Amino acid sequence: MTRPLDPMMPPRAPLDLAPQRFDRAGAQDHALPRGRRRDLAWRIGAFGPAVAITLSLIVGLVRWFDAGGFTWGEGLATLLIGFTFIWVSLSVTGVVLAVIRLWLGRRREARGRGPAQRIALVVPIYNETPSDVMGNVAAMRRELECGPRRDTYAFFILSDTQSPEIAAEEWRAVQHLRGEADRRIDVHYRRRNANTDRKVGNINGWIAEYGAAWDAMIVLDADSLMTGAGIRRLADALARDPDAGLIQSFPVLISAETLFGRMQQFATSVYGWLAAEGLSLWSQKEGNYWGHNAIIRIRAFAQSAQLPHLTGRRGQSELILSHDFVEAGMLRRAGWAVRFLPQAGGSFEETPASLVDYVLRDRRWCRGNLQHLRLLAARGFHPITRFHLLQGAFAYLLSPAWFALLVLWSAFLPMSAGETSYFSPANPFYPVWPSVSRIDGVWFLAFIYTMLLLPKIVAAALLAASPGVIRLYGGIGRFALTTLFEIALAVLYAPILMVQQSIAVLAACLGRPVRWDGQARSGHHYAWGTLLRFHAAEVLLGLGMIAGMMTGALSLWLAPVALSLALAPALSRLSSLRVSGLRWRPLRLDTPLSLREPRVQVRARAERARLRAALDAPASPPMAAE
Repeated sequence: MTRPLDPMMPPRAPLDLAPQRFDRAGAQDHALPRGRRRDLAWRIGAFGPAVAITLSLIVGLVRWFDAGGFTWGEGLATLLIGFTFIWVSLSVTGVVLAVIRLWLGRRREARGRGPAQRIALVVPIYNETPSDVMGNVAAMRRELECGPRRDTYAFFILSDTQSPEIAAEEWRAVQHLRGEADRRIDVHYRRRNANTDRKVGNINGWIAEYGAAWDAMIVLDADSLMTGAGIRRLADALARDPDAGLIQSFPVLISAETLFGRMQQFATSVYGWLAAEGLSLWSQKEGNYWGHNAIIRIRAFAQSAQLPHLTGRRGQSELILSHDFVEAGMLRRAGWAVRFLPQAGGSFEETPASLVDYVLRDRRWCRGNLQHLRLLAARGFHPITRFHLLQGAFAYLLSPAWFALLVLWSAFLPMSAGETSYFSPANPFYPVWPSVSRIDGVWFLAFIYTMLLLPKIVAAALLAASPGVIRLYGGIGRFALTTLFEIALAVLYAPILMVQQSIAVLAACLGRPVRWDGQARSGHHYAWGTLLRFHAAEVLLGLGMIAGMMTGALSLWLAPVALSLALAPALSRLSSLRVSGLRWRPLRLDTPLSLREPRVQVRARAERARLRAALDAPASPPMAAE
């Protein structure tokens, strides 16, 4: 080992990262045991019914359309419905599998724990609020120090911050943490002068310089928060599974105060856990990585997961922006298991507070996820890895597909033949509403909406059937009203998100640059002028749809979509409204974690306030970047 670069880092322990390629797999570093028949059954149970349901829907649509002659528009509509509905079906079957798993019960882990591990908790940051980041680190450190520790831990703050003012505050905040008495877990800090390759380069650079001294790393985002028990459970899971290269926890959203943030927080609390359980069942050892709140075996990562660059449109080198899915696939390609641990608990993160902040983050994620389409033919990837990559891309491609289907259905597939008339001469004061040409159409639309809402309905029903759990939400009446309110909000904001994601896909396809700034985490109102410019496309589209319905060119069943789009600026403004203090409780969208905050969250808030006060003191010169 050589001398450290500065007093805030330990001695260097270099670890080579093996270069990787997508056109050549190379030899496997590790050999996994053969899969069990039970694992294959779960996978067939997820994909088989999803395919069967989608094919049944397509056959029914073909028969319905064929009754009056099958046109090109109807054929395209059928293709788009099948294209989009397979993903809806898979989410439904995943929820059903999770329910079956809960009914059958979970087997206890039979394998013994391995030897003690040295685990680095790495926190890559970029232009974040120093007191918030270091406050979270301080809270997690206290959590770990309060409980039993079989393993050795240390925190590494890996800064890519480019603002000298923020960097100075980072340095002072870390000094405060390092200067505290009676602390048994070290906190280290390093800042790069140039943020080459962003987060990927930041973590890989740390592995190359210090990785040999550590067995595993838990990757945390700037807003990540984990309890001591949650960290120990991840470490224990890795120690019990020598085949695991990566184990991903299921982060639950916390700390939301605004309408949009609380809507996401409630949805994750009520529905997300069941979807995560289903995902874990069918992915098995070919799981995924979400970029944070996961534990990774460092030597396995160094030997197999250094990301090569892609070749851009003009032949330039192009960084893979959404690196996490690909790194998981490369670990699995090298023979390491990638697993989910959906019910470990104690894993938290924050969410964008407003619709605008959510969309801005989505644009970055969209660009990265669409890059995955270029990796579907990479050599050596497991079929489930390729499916994860495809699913990540389709999370955004579904929006333009739904939008195209909406336009096609409303413009080229009128719900009644001939000119639409809502009043007859015999009774001019009583409107006659248009109807679907055959009753089958009503049932198909009802079926689609039912399938879209079924995962939420099933998850909410499971919680409602558990009196002990439902009391944590404030009782059955409050839970039911809050659930209905969240579903209504989701329906209201869905058309806006559909248009914004379609814009993001178009921008990615055109190669337009996307800004990758620090995430805005605190809720604030955007000016009306900003909102009108940001949502101009939705407003114009919504007003056009309303005009089309007034002239009879479009069907009235599009009215909810048109109104949401036309009112997008107002709904966007409403999304940043602070609802946590409202008097009528269902409007607060409370969850057990907002009604009874976790101890680590309370600690983090206190530590943030303490550090914020300390940083208001006169500053000393910052440590130079590397």
